[in-house]
Amino acid sequence: MFGKSFLVSLRRTALQFAGDKQGNIAMLFAIALVPMLAMVGAAVDYSRANAARTSIQSALDTTALMISKDAAANPNLSPDDIQGLAKKYFAALYHNKDAPNVTVAATFAANSGSVGSTVSVTGYGTMRTDFMKVVNIPEIEINTSSKTAWGNARMRVAMVLDNTGSMADDGKMPAMQTAAKNLIDQLSKLSKTPGDMYISIIPFAKDVNVDPANYNAPWIRWTEWEAEPSILDTTKVIPGTSSTKGTKPSNWMTITGGSTCPFTNSSHGFVCMDRPATISGATKTSTIPSSGTYAGYICPGLDSGNKVSLKASIYYNGCYTTKAPVTVASGSGASCGSTANCTCSGSGKSKVCTQTFAPIWREANTPAATARTTWKGCVTDRDQNYDTLNTTPIVNDTATPSTLFYAEQWASCSTSLVPMSYDWTALKSKIDAMTPNGNTNQSIGLAWGWESLTSGIPLSTPAKDSNYTYRDAIILLSDGLNTQNRTSLTASVIDARQKIMCDNLKAIIDPKTKDPQYTIYTIQVNTGKPADATSTVLKNCASSSDKFYMLTSASQVVSAFDSIGTSLSKLRLAQ
Repeated sequence: MFGKSFLVSLRRTALQFAGDKQGNIAMLFAIALVPMLAMVGAAVDYSRANAARTSIQSALDTTALMISKDAAANPNLSPDDIQGLAKKYFAALYHNKDAPNVTVAATFAANSGSVGSTVSVTGYGTMRTDFMKVVNIPEIEINTSSKTAWGNARMRVAMVLDNTGSMADDGKMPAMQTAAKNLIDQLSKLSKTPGDMYISIIPFAKDVNVDPANYNAPWIRWTEWEAEPSILDTTKVIPGTSSTKGTKPSNWMTITGGSTCPFTNSSHGFVCMDRPATISGATKTSTIPSSGTYAGYICPGLDSGNKVSLKASIYYNGCYTTKAPVTVASGSGASCGSTANCTCSGSGKSKVCTQTFAPIWREANTPAATARTTWKGCVTDRDQNYDTLNTTPIVNDTATPSTLFYAEQWASCSTSLVPMSYDWTALKSKIDAMTPNGNTNQSIGLAWGWESLTSGIPLSTPAKDSNYTYRDAIILLSDGLNTQNRTSLTASVIDARQKIMCDNLKAIIDPKTKDPQYTIYTIQVNTGKPADATSTVLKNCASSSDKFYMLTSASQVVSAFDSIGTSLSKLRLAQ
């Protein structure tokens, strides 16, 4: 359209000049006309040629990828077979009419050590010019190529999947499970030998379950697991508050077996149990046991979150143990002397001075309470700033801040993660086992996705072979905004920590390829009514804008994962 209007305008101007009686003007115009036409027309012709080149390049990229899949599946393809496939695929993909006749040539080179197998596809065509032909340039040549490589490039993908309670709504959980299993099927086809493709599954909610079988792992920190309830600990600030110290019940010094339970849900957020709460068969009790194995045990029950919101659904892994009062002195001359916590009652020969004892907290790894083997496997965030880094845990570290991951006995502990694996059946079974529960902490999921891509502890991820190039990817799906981490219930505070982690991830450069080491895809499934706002931290965490997916229905999850699978496949394009 532009070319035709340009010619009409040029023709009109030329006729005006032709009618001019001043010969000098006509002569000058005649001399200038050809170069003017060439310069203006060249822009139009080159724009058309560039569009044709882009179309050819896109078709060649996909053609090379499709041939590589065929060649990987059938290494006995002949050169003629390869050439035939190239022509067939390219013809189906390329439809630009400005350069209709493109010659395609394809070659295949088998794997030779660490070089890998390659398919190279070249395209050559010409585009006839509309304007530049007036200066004897009748056509523009277009040459481009594409190359795929496999065998020397390996891929590792961490699937970080939201298992929070809201995933039970609107069919989101089954849609995600279907999509994730489809992606495993899609990616597994890229693996021709063991180790070509690894995938990890990281279910997350407020915590991540790292598998209860790891209860003896030296990278776990048990200090919070073994601590007495913070609302009773007079030495610490209660989580979620600025300065309030814990307090003991007013009758704390006189509680013994048979006493009324000193805890209430309204004052403490929990009541008493007849034994350590994590032991099978534990039930609520209104009085402290006075006989049996747990005589004198004051055992907190499951925290309701009524007083300390951050501790909702947390079990305390221990009990307070009591000691019966001791008579210090009796009779008319009895006195406490210097004995602490001693009081006297009565008079004359009936006077008695008695010492009482404060109940003592007995941690989970002592005979007085439960063992660490009752741990369900959940861990929460590390201390700052290790919560935003991938620092290797310093084993058995008890320093503050800690490089270790904090064990937490959370009643709603999610399905356990699967480290990097190519057992496709086991990976899909783990996805089927996921159930929705709890609040949202995308950061802890992302942290363990990162851990799963990192060699060594805590997940014993296999080291990378220096003979290969690796593509590392993280897929983070969440259906809501952040609501809770180890230290906060404020979304903006949690988002700020997550942003730092995302920035740290994106700043890492692969020393071999000089590209960012991690390709990050983020998905927000936003089906709520009213819908959540777009998650800025999720959107900005993606490697690029096209790798962030905002979905408004569960049905879109499958297509989003399919798109990501295609994108991951194309990461195998070497050039």
